[in-house]
Parts: sequence; structure tokens; C-alpha cells
Amino acid sequence: MPQPPIGHELNLATQAVLLYGSWIATVVVLLISVRMGIRQRTIFHPSLVVAVLIGAFVEPLYDSAMMLYFYSTKGMVTHFTAFGIPQPLWTHSGYVVLYAIPALVITQDSWRGALTSRRLYTFACLEFLMSCAFEMIGINGGAYTYWGPHTFRVLQYPLIIGILETAQVVVFAIAAAALRRRATRPVDLLGLLVLFPCTFLGANFGAGWPTIIAIHLAAPTAPTVVMGTLLSTLLALLLIRAAAGLIPVLASDDSSTANRATAVPVT
Repeated sequence: MPQPPIGHELNLATQAVLLYGSWIATVVVLLISVRMGIRQRTIFHPSLVVAVLIGAFVEPLYDSAMMLYFYSTKGMVTHFTAFGIPQPLWTHSGYVVLYAIPALVITQDSWRGALTSRRLYTFACLEFLMSCAFEMIGINGGAYTYWGPHTFRVLQYPLIIGILETAQVVVFAIAAAALRRRATRPVDLLGLLVLFPCTFLGANFGAGWPTIIAIHLAAPTAPTVVMGTLLSTLLALLLIRAAAGLIPVLASDDSSTANRATAVPVT
């Protein structure tokens, strides 16, 4: 079995780009979410962003399963270590950029009654491209690596990671939209704090288990990893399709867009 590159030198320039760039973006997103909340008289939007921000504490579980290691030589800005993997401070802001932004767009479309399966699939494709771009920069810039026997890599990035991330964002957004429609009190929306880690781990592990098992075998082989990756891809696509199938259910909710426009919001 390969071993994590514990002594690999961290590129401090790449760390600075990811750290400062993503945290600046996170502050902007938080301000936008607060403004959206004020306009619609709801805590939903800032609660969603905060849920993703806090939910990043589950990252070590994901790293251990997907064999991801953040380079941790001198100069790393870290705030805790779990499962032997030091966590960079930009994981939280990175989650907001990759997961909260598309979730805000999808849930807002759903609330306006404009979300369709085609639009959801378009958002899914954009999320996949965002994931590829963000992670390829981090990997090739020398901030971290997926060190396991992953296959189907492009610029060292296992594409299955982006596919699974896309599935979990779609599932989270649809579940969050459903929660908002059915919430009767503002406190109900605090369920987002639990919903995000549940959908994050549920989608990545629920659809990604064939890949996870394949790369963690005592003696992994290329054919086994390929088969596991293809099966995970299929499961992730089925998960996205299942989430899209819930859009008509959301659209047929008793509260119509017109009614929401004239009523006093409680969420």
C-alpha cells in the first residue's frame, strides 16, 4: 500500500492563494446571503452558508476515506489535526466556495419556482467544472494530493471526486429547498447545520463506497479500482437523477410563489 506523503513540501504561494482568495470570497458570500435574508425576511440563506462553513469540520473523515493528504511542512496554516491529517484553515472557506454558492443558487431557483430538471443538470455540470478547476489548482500548485491508487485522473485529479462532490451538492440543495418550504418557524432552518454533514457524508460515502473500498484493499489492482470508480460514477449519477425527480414535488407544494409574495414569511 502507498503511504501518505507526510514529508512533501507545501507550496506556500498556493496556500496563500487558496487561503486568502477563498476567505475573501466567503466573506462576500456571507454578506450576500445576509442581504438575501433581509430582503426575503428569512434566516435561510445565512444559515445555509454557516452550515457549510461549520460542516467543513467533517473533512478529516472524507480525507481518510478518499486518501487525501494536505501537505503539512513548515508554514502550513492549520487549526486542528484528525486521523493524522492536518487540516488547512482554508478548507472551511473552500467548502463555502464549492458547495454553498451553488446551493444558494439552486435553492433560490427552487423558491422562485424556476427550477427544472434541465436547469438542475446545468448547475450540476457547472459544479463539476468548479470542482475540477479548484482542486486542480490546489493539487498541481502543491497544496495537497490524492495519494491513493485512484484512476481516471486528469492533471493528477481523480475525476470521481468531482462527480461525487457534484452529487452531494445537488442532494444538499434539494433537501435544503424542501426544508425551507416546509419550515413553520425560523428555528426549523437550523436543521441545515445537521443536514449538510448528513448529505455530504451520505452522498460521498453512499455513492462513493465502491471507490473507497477499491482503493483501500490490502492489494488494490488497476481493474478493481476502475470497476469501483465506474460503479461509484453510476451511483452518483443515479443520485443526481433521483434528486431531480423531487423537483415536481417541490413545485407542487401548497405554498405557491404568488402566495409567498403576498404573505408574511415565517422562515
